[in-house]
Amino acid sequence: MISAVDQAAVAAGISPGLPLAQAQALVPDLSVAPADPEGDASALSRLAEWCLWSAPLTSAADPDGIWIDATGCAHLHGGETSMLTALLARLSAMGLTVRGAMADTPGCAWAVARFGTDMATVVPEQQHKTALDPLPVAALRLDAATRRGLLQLGLGQVRQLREAPRAPLARRFGKNLIHRLDQALGLMPEPIRPVLPRDMIQDRRSFVEPISTAEAIATVIRVLVGAVCTALRQRGEGARQLDLLCERVDGGVQAVRVGTASPVCDADHMGRLLRARIETIEPGFGIEAMSLVVRQSERRSTRQLTGMATELSAPTATDADLLDRLGNSAALDSGLVRFTRIESHMPERTQATVPARPDMMTSDWTCPWPRPVRLFSPPEPVIMIRQDAAGVPGEMAWRGHAYGLVACDGPERVHGEWWRDAGEYGNIRNYWIAAERGGLQFWLFQSVRGPGTPDSAAPWFLHGLF
Repeated sequence: MISAVDQAAVAAGISPGLPLAQAQALVPDLSVAPADPEGDASALSRLAEWCLWSAPLTSAADPDGIWIDATGCAHLHGGETSMLTALLARLSAMGLTVRGAMADTPGCAWAVARFGTDMATVVPEQQHKTALDPLPVAALRLDAATRRGLLQLGLGQVRQLREAPRAPLARRFGKNLIHRLDQALGLMPEPIRPVLPRDMIQDRRSFVEPISTAEAIATVIRVLVGAVCTALRQRGEGARQLDLLCERVDGGVQAVRVGTASPVCDADHMGRLLRARIETIEPGFGIEAMSLVVRQSERRSTRQLTGMATELSAPTATDADLLDRLGNSAALDSGLVRFTRIESHMPERTQATVPARPDMMTSDWTCPWPRPVRLFSPPEPVIMIRQDAAGVPGEMAWRGHAYGLVACDGPERVHGEWWRDAGEYGNIRNYWIAAERGGLQFWLFQSVRGPGTPDSAAPWFLHGLF
């Protein structure tokens, strides 16, 4: 009996369940390998562990699927569509043929991934009924006998099954049919039992009585963090990503993922990050066990291991704590950024934003020339009313007001970068620092496009205020 086929076999008319003799009759030189269910299950479990980079809750779904609970994680990957696309692309790069779907319920995602029209589908929120209705009843993970019986009754689509009376269906086919339908529709919970990596540092505590209060959860977090930090110190490592898994009495699992900007092995710091996320945990009827898993860890530096700060420019513990607390805040989905210096002649190009990390060295912002604290983007045009024979500004109009300039310093000539554009170097600016009678200090420039352009015809702009 054929248990699995590749794309070439499908194109030749061979499908799972076909007797081997028939398959060889269709393709005489058919390449056949013995089935290895145990090996396949082990490989699927390892693949589910590999998928933990995308979300804290993953699980193997026999015989060929993987569940991923993306609740609260999609924004970390740029949204649901971006997350699904990246996941399928990485799996395809490993040589696997994959289809995927994201939906409100596991049952709907399973159905759309296998019976949908696209290789990747994101079902909009609260639209799982619409996505399920046109699919065949086989999309509900029913056994073969139930599927045949439903087809005999003329119930071939999920929509027809959903609209049919439930009591007669339950009497004829059993409760499993109704359970599968309700799970796909979100009327009945379908817990995902997460895979736990074997080689990662973790600690688990179960309780005699279920807990549900924030104080009780915080107490367990304190115990788990202490055990995990002890194991990390023994390895000389620090945590970069942690998952707190709360196992509820109804079989569901609530997951909280936090990350750190640098390897952390401080119990107080780690505990603060996790306790700040307690409000996102929904205990339901109670939590019967909690686990803390170190998903990512790194070797700590010599300075971290000895506790000695040898560099004045190195970040302090307060810096790292602040970045981690802000970075794990649910209100900051896009993450934290900092300014870094970019080598450029043009003032508006001298800085850019990069992800904030406490182990990044502070950029050197020193400049031999004075620069204003506020820049206008883009520079605002001004009207130069009066200037002397040497081109020194004397009076200007900006935003409808005239300003008499009593002192000026300049010009400072700035050229555009020749490596950006062939004509960029011809963009010449003459910058002036000008003070007016009321005490304002302007950073003005005259844009001279080239040597052939007379200065009197060149426009003036206000680029900043000191």
